[in-house]
Amino acid sequence: MSAWECDIDGCGERFDSVEDAIVHQTSEHERQECKVCGAVVPDGYFAIRHAFDEHSRAEYVRAYDANSSDVRTRERIRDEIEETADLKGVVSRLDLTGGELP
Repeated sequence: MSAWECDIDGCGERFDSVEDAIVHQTSEHERQECKVCGAVVPDGYFAIRHAFDEHSRAEYVRAYDANSSDVRTRERIRDEIEETADLKGVVSRLDLTGGELP
């Protein structure tokens, strides 16, 4: 059984590793415009990371009509990924310019 599932727009594709899921989300789904600042970022993990690293929780709640449960869910996903994933490996696989995460 696969441990990671892409939930972007009901995709449902399953992956054995979190790194495979992140690469899929970044390369197979459209990038999204941040409703707070207008930056265009890959959907999924990178969008969550952007929202909570670059903006306050209050900005996120207002811009996305979210609530505290939405925030906690996304923070839990981010934390679980960051505890598990080889993000440098993901950057290398995606051949991102400058070796930095989006």
